[in-house]
Amino acid sequence: MAPLLFRNFQLLEPDFGEVRAGYELLVEGETIRELSDSPIRSDSAEIIDCGGRTLMPGLIDSHVHVFLSEVVIRSMESMPLTLMTARAIGLMKGMIDRGFTTVRDTGGADWGIKEAVEKGHVSAPRLFIAGQAIGPTGGHSDPRRRTDFGSRCNCCNAMAYTMNVSDGVSSVRKSVREQMRLGADHIKIMMSGGVASPYDPLDSLQFSLDEVRTAVEEAAAFGRYVCAHAYTPEAITRAAQCGVRAIEHGNLIDDAAAKLMAEKGMFLTANLVAYYAMKERAAEFGMNGDMLAKNDLVIDGGLRSLEICKRAGVPVAYGSDLLGQLQVDQSREFLLRREVLSPIEIIRSATTVGAQLLRMEGKLGTLRAGAYADMILVDGNPLEDLALLQDQGARLPVIMKGGAFHKNTLQ
Repeated sequence: MAPLLFRNFQLLEPDFGEVRAGYELLVEGETIRELSDSPIRSDSAEIIDCGGRTLMPGLIDSHVHVFLSEVVIRSMESMPLTLMTARAIGLMKGMIDRGFTTVRDTGGADWGIKEAVEKGHVSAPRLFIAGQAIGPTGGHSDPRRRTDFGSRCNCCNAMAYTMNVSDGVSSVRKSVREQMRLGADHIKIMMSGGVASPYDPLDSLQFSLDEVRTAVEEAAAFGRYVCAHAYTPEAITRAAQCGVRAIEHGNLIDDAAAKLMAEKGMFLTANLVAYYAMKERAAEFGMNGDMLAKNDLVIDGGLRSLEICKRAGVPVAYGSDLLGQLQVDQSREFLLRREVLSPIEIIRSATTVGAQLLRMEGKLGTLRAGAYADMILVDGNPLEDLALLQDQGARLPVIMKGGAFHKNTLQ
């Protein structure tokens, strides 16, 4: 494949903090060979004239669930794994169509779907996986009915396939090791109640300190890290004290918990859009009143959590956490954050910070030489109008992942 030389674009490199003109970019294979503010010479390259549009890194969504294709997760208990997988393929195509060239699944996606993506069998973003989300009996990863005892076979129950219930240090140790054996890039544990789980209060504290430390110990031994579902200051503090690297959600965080996170070098992945979408439309897909009441408890804290983390210096990644039919709202997160963050801060959350969280600095979230050629071309300047990233990628004439065009309407 011939090299590709991109010319006539406005450069949005997140580190610069502004759009700059006068650059050219050369792609060879799956990586960026050169980014220069002077003309690049290449006799063999195909010239891509960007028409003055904005070229920027592909977006990173640090909290998705590609296998959770129903708003009410329990609806998946009668879904075979084949149907779960087929639906995931459609959901992932929607993500890359919106310009998200990398996503971090935080519970459910397995090595098989990741392998399908890496081998090019499906059109999808780069996929970083946790395998099954792990939690205790009665916690956020235990969606059983009150009349259910024991566990069901995973082969025809997509809901059970995506989640893991473990109790006690030895059980947690085995479950974490099992996820890593199956190719997990990170381990997801539950440390507080959740909205989409039927019976656990939001302020419940899930997993003992010893269980959390065990998960962290095993993940670290394998060169991986632990991220934790947590809403309240108490749950976040327990996670920080036990060595958890990243917090998911964190809507009810306070200054003290944020300060501790900053001291520990932790990340937060916020996902405001999930709560707005559930409040507006989840009832039509069957979410009950008890779940929606819990949603109301956390929705107001979303913007406040961004302000608290900004003051404390906690890096906050972009996340959507949308379930099933609500995933079409993935890009709306850019607009919701505008009330408390600047456009470049929001862009960095979906590029630079996401890459740091994934331990892929210099490879993702940037257009510098040596990075993967994951790029999007935007009809306009997103720093002036974040709405350009809406409408299912309608204003993205070029989407590239690993040097290959997913979309190119220029030619």
